[in-house]
Amino acid sequence: MNDGPQNPGQPDPEEMAEQLRRMMEQLGLPANGDLSSFMTQLSQMLASGGPVVFGAPGSDPSEGPVDWSHIKDMARHFTASHGPDPTPGQQERMALLDASRLADSWLDRECEFAQVNTPPACWSRAEWIEHTFSSWQSVVEPVLVSLTEAMTGLMSPDGPDDPMAAFTQMMGPVLRRMSAMLYGAQLAQGLGELSTSTVTGTEIGLQVLSVPQVVLLPTNIAASWNDLDLDPRDVELYLVLRESARQRLFNAVSWLGPQLLALVEHYAREIRIDSSAIEDAIDIDDLSHLTPEKAQDMAERLQGRLFEPTRTPEQEGVLARLETLLALIEGWVDEVTFQVARTWLPSHDQLAEAVRRRRATSGPAEVFFQSLLGLELRPRRVRDAANLWAALRDARGTLGRDQVWNHPDLVPTAADLDDPLGYVSGDRQGPAEGGDDLDAELEKLLRDHGQDD
Repeated sequence: MNDGPQNPGQPDPEEMAEQLRRMMEQLGLPANGDLSSFMTQLSQMLASGGPVVFGAPGSDPSEGPVDWSHIKDMARHFTASHGPDPTPGQQERMALLDASRLADSWLDRECEFAQVNTPPACWSRAEWIEHTFSSWQSVVEPVLVSLTEAMTGLMSPDGPDDPMAAFTQMMGPVLRRMSAMLYGAQLAQGLGELSTSTVTGTEIGLQVLSVPQVVLLPTNIAASWNDLDLDPRDVELYLVLRESARQRLFNAVSWLGPQLLALVEHYAREIRIDSSAIEDAIDIDDLSHLTPEKAQDMAERLQGRLFEPTRTPEQEGVLARLETLLALIEGWVDEVTFQVARTWLPSHDQLAEAVRRRRATSGPAEVFFQSLLGLELRPRRVRDAANLWAALRDARGTLGRDQVWNHPDLVPTAADLDDPLGYVSGDRQGPAEGGDDLDAELEKLLRDHGQDD
């Protein structure tokens, strides 16, 4: 005999099953699946007060709905599926150390920023994931929040008296877990792809390393540059030269790396999820036995369809500033590297052209940001930025060129890239017009980063 729910205030399991079938019918999904396992897990959740863990090995409900360590393990597994990933040996480490010393001696003459203190390192692909994962976690967390809200919205009741109201509230932890698994599968695949192509620690332009450091991925260099008729030692030296310049910049300009990540996070917070795409991709029948494999399948069905196609005006503003800042960074690296390489590397023209082709090709970095953030992250105006930095060096020397990085308000804007000579000869003061609100938001994000550290 069923005397009703054992815990006062909770609905009867049969009523819950009926409400679940109603929800599925409202979504236009089949409601004739075996829901017994799903209802068992839901009952366990209601009894314990914690989130349901759908087959994620090693996950701990007390840590919340996202098992970040499992996502990282999935990314490493995906990387391993792309072939051998040997740990660099002593010979590779010594070659990097020699190249780094030489590059630093050259850079000391061409830029005002000091070399970084952390010794250079050779990493495997798996090590790159391990060392950069915490940065990616902070970037994608806002997307997980938006995704959870969108999935919860699929079950929104008509009002407080709707029988679905109580059921929707109880399903919150379940939906958070499912959102984490769906997006986690995409994140793992994206990071795995990116780890197989990036040749240095911060080739993508963002400072995702915990400390400024020159890092090479020898396995990827061999795969990406072996089609060039160039001495492999020249290729490695050129890549070390570029990465050393970039790390000197990040190390000397303390606001630069955090502001880049803050801009990306700001963009992510404004993301709007396409609920109709979720309805098309999710099979409610699979909820009864949701596993990482099924989450991966759902994630693949959502690939490229997760976000609403139109950006908000605020996102457009953030994207414009992000692209300009990335262009300025890469343009500065191009300008400094050119000054060094034209003197010491006879093959510098071919090497520079290879970098330009690599930058212009939509590679895994662009795919990664597009699929996980809906962000078309490509510094489109690197050449204009390099011309501006060269004009500054001609007019003011390396000291005058590099002093521009002392404060974000002094850094050139997109309008300055249109008129580099006007910027060099002018006396612009203060931030660009209309940027006050965004600046205030970024300052808050930067303060939050500082508190986390």
